Amino acid sequence: MMDVVVDGDERDLKRYERQIKIFGEEGQRKLRRAKVIIAGAGGLGSVSAAYLTVAGVGRIRVVDHDVVELSNLNRQILHWDKDIGREKAESFACMDLKVR
Repeated sequence: MMDVVVDGDERDLKRYERQIKIFGEEGQRKLRRAKVIIAGAGGLGSVSAAYLTVAGVGRIRVVDHDVVELSNLNRQILHWDKDIGREKAESFACMDLKVR
């Protein structure tokens, strides 16, 4: 599981400015408090996890019992050569996707 923290300070307001225009500040706070489970860290799960992270979702849990294989690397954007043989969920958890 990976936690992403959005403090609501001026930097965060600037970071999420475009989506706040759509959702409003309360909507962004709801995203920050949201908890999401992604079943599978493959092609779709990888992309979903990355975009949910940068959108400001507060907690993301990835569940996948498969391991990273070389044939995954051309379409599963969260895994690298060093992750081959590692469980996909563990590979995802080690990614530095925290919003800085």
